[in-house]
Formats: sequence, C-alpha cells, structure tokens
Amino acid sequence: MPLFMDVHNMGDAVGIEEVAKAHMADLATQDKYDVKYLRYWVDEANGKIFCLAEAPSADAASTVHREAHGLVADEIYEVREGS
Repeated sequence: MPLFMDVHNMGDAVGIEEVAKAHMADLATQDKYDVKYLRYWVDEANGKIFCLAEAPSADAASTVHREAHGLVADEIYEVREGS
C-alpha cells in the first residue's frame, strides 16, 4: 500500500490536544476508505500538522480528513520509508 505524508498549514498556533481529537476522528473514519493513518506530528508554534497514512491514493487519504473533521491538507506527497 502506498504511503502518503500530508501537510496542514493552519496559519496560527495549534494545540496538540486539538490535533489528537482530529486524529481520533480520522481513525474512526479511515476503514471506510481502506486508509490507515499511522502517525502525526505537530509544530504547535508554527501551526503545522504532518500526517502519515497508508492509502490506495492521495484522494482517499484526503477524503478521510474531509469527512472526519474537515481539515483537508494543503499538500500531500507519496513517500517511501528509508532506513
């Protein structure tokens, strides 16, 4: 399954608690689209969120975000894990 890293540019500071709630909403929605959100990272001070997901396509990963909480990523990249 392809891996995708997305980037959310929130503009202002963002709290990790808010992001955790959004991630939980993703987990509750992801199976419907054959997506598995694996991890996320937060740059609280700069308002940036990074999400890593296994998904059949970038569109499927975006659809989960859109349906779960409406916070669609500004950028999304297909990535490969290195060692």
